[in-house]
Amino acid sequence: MNPSHTTHLNPQLGPRMAFSTGLRLLRYYKLSLPFAPTRLQTLRPCASELRFLSFSRSRSVRPVKSRRREVTAPAAAAAADGGNGSVVVKDGSGGNDGGRVVPTELHKEATEAYMAYAMSVLLGRALPDVRDGFAMHELGLSSRKPYKKCARVVGEVLGKFHPHGDTAVYDSLVRMAQDFSLRSPLIRGHGNFGSIDADPPAAMRYTECRLEALTEAMLLADLDQDTVDFVPNFDNSQKEPSLLPARIPNLLLNGSSGIAVGMATNIPPHNLGELVDALSVLIHNPEATLQELLEYMPGPDFPTGGLIMGTAGILEAYRSGRGRVVVRGKTDIELLDSKTKRSAIIIKEIPYQTNKASLVEKIAELVENKSLEGISDIRDESDRSGMRIVIELKRGSDPSIVLNNLYRLTALQSGFSCNMVGILNGKPQLMGLKELLQANARLQYTPSKQDRNLEKSCLNENIAFFCISSNNIIFLFQGIIMGLDNLDGVIDVIRKASSNASASASLRKEFNLSEKQAEAILDINLRRLTLLERNKFVAESKSLMEQISKLQDLLSSKKQILQLIEHEAIEVKNKFPTPRRSFLEDTDSGQLEEIDVIPNEEMLLAISEKGYAKRMKPNTFNLQHRGTIGKSVGKLRVNDTMSDFLVCHAHDHVLYFSDKGIVYSARAYKIPECSRAAAGTPLVQILSLSEGERITSVIPVSEFSEDQYLLMLTAKGYIKKVSLNFFPSIRSTGIIAIQLVPGDELKWVRLCSSDDLVAMASQNGMVILSFCDIIRALGRNTRGSIAMRLKEGDKMACVDIIPAIMWKSERGSEVAQGRGKRMKGPWLLFVSESGFGKRVPLSSFRMSPLNRVGLIGYKFSSEDRLAAVFAVGFTLADDGESDEEVVLVSQSGTVNRIKVRDVSIQSRYARGVILMRLEHTGKIQSASLISATESEAEEDEAVPAVLDAAVV
Repeated sequence: MNPSHTTHLNPQLGPRMAFSTGLRLLRYYKLSLPFAPTRLQTLRPCASELRFLSFSRSRSVRPVKSRRREVTAPAAAAAADGGNGSVVVKDGSGGNDGGRVVPTELHKEATEAYMAYAMSVLLGRALPDVRDGFAMHELGLSSRKPYKKCARVVGEVLGKFHPHGDTAVYDSLVRMAQDFSLRSPLIRGHGNFGSIDADPPAAMRYTECRLEALTEAMLLADLDQDTVDFVPNFDNSQKEPSLLPARIPNLLLNGSSGIAVGMATNIPPHNLGELVDALSVLIHNPEATLQELLEYMPGPDFPTGGLIMGTAGILEAYRSGRGRVVVRGKTDIELLDSKTKRSAIIIKEIPYQTNKASLVEKIAELVENKSLEGISDIRDESDRSGMRIVIELKRGSDPSIVLNNLYRLTALQSGFSCNMVGILNGKPQLMGLKELLQANARLQYTPSKQDRNLEKSCLNENIAFFCISSNNIIFLFQGIIMGLDNLDGVIDVIRKASSNASASASLRKEFNLSEKQAEAILDINLRRLTLLERNKFVAESKSLMEQISKLQDLLSSKKQILQLIEHEAIEVKNKFPTPRRSFLEDTDSGQLEEIDVIPNEEMLLAISEKGYAKRMKPNTFNLQHRGTIGKSVGKLRVNDTMSDFLVCHAHDHVLYFSDKGIVYSARAYKIPECSRAAAGTPLVQILSLSEGERITSVIPVSEFSEDQYLLMLTAKGYIKKVSLNFFPSIRSTGIIAIQLVPGDELKWVRLCSSDDLVAMASQNGMVILSFCDIIRALGRNTRGSIAMRLKEGDKMACVDIIPAIMWKSERGSEVAQGRGKRMKGPWLLFVSESGFGKRVPLSSFRMSPLNRVGLIGYKFSSEDRLAAVFAVGFTLADDGESDEEVVLVSQSGTVNRIKVRDVSIQSRYARGVILMRLEHTGKIQSASLISATESEAEEDEAVPAVLDAAVV
């Protein structure tokens, strides 16, 4: 065909589009139509009679050739009559002159033909019928016993019910025999029927199969009693059932999946017992709500088990027909070696439709690519007893973190997207759980008076079949009884007859019998001509008449019908009990967040004055002795100094308080981890800081408790207490923490409770020790009260909280002082800007209200000032000494970490001892307190006794 001519087929189609569309249409009619349902063949004429017409009159049109048959174009004159891109359809009744020509436009013809094909796929192939859950019926071909060769079964299917090849039939048969594909397999296979590793089944000539007992009881029980309509098969050579008389909705029991044209279905499997219970609830109460049904059927039950995470996806799927169910594999943690504390993750179940072999390969690939850390070995130890995948972990690896990474990166956690679409009243429809149950029960057991053909009751048809059969038997018995009552006459008629046909005709004429009654009399043998046999016929006829009467009463009572339905369903449930395999986890969502795959390890946060932050491991700075130079915390920007140095955990909420009284929040792990020598990350990349705003205090919070408060102290000495409950949800732009007076700055923030003590100190060494409960709790947008009466030239230096458990344990105790005797804790640890420090017993200070001058805590020289004060002695060693450590940071970024016990205990007026030598590193900028841990204690053994050289 000349492309220039095809442009006139449809103004909306280009030359190539029109040409390819025409060929596809021809090929569809030639090749696909013989395999389509019969109703499609009656919609359109034969494809060989299609012709394409060009609108052009001046040029001839080449014939269009398809793969099998040449299709010639009509003459140019005929093209003129049917122009405008039409398709001419000619019937086969005559030649070119005598045929009936039906002109139609190409795009309309293509649309209608494709729509007919699409509806054929939707209704007859891909989507299941809600009445029995099948789109094509291939059961009933293999009797329960004995086993039949699968090749023989496939041959029967191909010859009777299936128009496609043997591969499609055998694949369907294999799937119905796999206990990891169907919740209740319909076929019992003998031989290799594949595995959960996606191993292919053996060839059909090597396998055998038969129907499961459940299949016959659930789907085929009354198939031979005229309970369903039989329709012609694909080639109109035999009859096949239009549906199966299902007693249990197989659509929900085993689920269904199919992809049609522009529509798909994906229904999860369910537990047989729970399904029957939900059906019973709906039978007793048609107005039952979805919540009432969920009490008996809480969710899907997958063949491979697993854990269903939360009910949100189930509720949405059952309510609207669409939803996503998150399924995790079932795992255990086993300890491999108690000495090394090495453990392993054992995978016992995997999500539905997950390939076990692919899962193991994926895990191995992630470990090899360093995407998944903490795994030393993986092996599959699955056997006939069950699934067992062993994932050995490295020493020190957190099993929960590795497991969360497996959930996040592999198919060990996957989602099942529910799309519950089925054929209802001849139309595809999206339905929820209640609609599916109602449709199944109504279509099978309560016929509609409006359309009996579409909604025919299997139960009613079964009863009607029994009544008709019984009436026929009674009618025959009546003829036999009449013959026995006139036995002599019957014998005489038979003797005079010349043949069987004449004997039957004579009996019908003589005793007014039907043909079947006459044949029944002729078939009676002599031994049944006794009086006893006559009485048996009479009794059996009476019994059948009574049964017919009861069944007719049953048909007239909807309540009795529903009772019979429930009885049959419960009978199947009791005969084939099965426990639930998939268990529901009470969780909001199975979705993993970033925090779920990050270990909640201890970490160090270092923040500079210009707003640079970095996260480091706790062992970055080894323990050193008092008086050493220390290690550098890393490179600092020009004119930048260290501002804060604290210890927290990766999952903590870190509250950042700025000098403007604004608080920001971010998880601790949000700060990138880096080495000690790195400069760090600007906080403006993590927080939405305004121009010129500086972070002055950082508070890590692991839990927002009701009895916890934030104590805030400003540079001008204003103090206030705010409940921690005001800060669990902080927007990205921050919220107001305190109202400041002009020229004031928020400098210090500490966590406290009402029973704690607060120790405030000025730069000149004056100290106020007071109770936290005397400070009234205020809202966020308030200023607070005056904390300390400062002398001229003095400023606030620091504040610290003394936990109640610390000061209450030592309250009222006698403090022994003197040479050779050690004072008992707790103590206040003072650190000066010049690197000196000391410990002063807490009992040396008396309680004082706010807005006072305070007591002398440190006697400084004119050039020195107080840098920090801490309450120490909260954790004690066996000898009663402090088991804590202090980290000192100089303005140049040098860090020194020393034991608190190495700091001398002195009086309030003493000068202290050297904690850190500050030759060219400026003054002490900040200090942090660390509680010693067992791991750090082990590390101390490897640290040299004296570090003579500093690492800069």
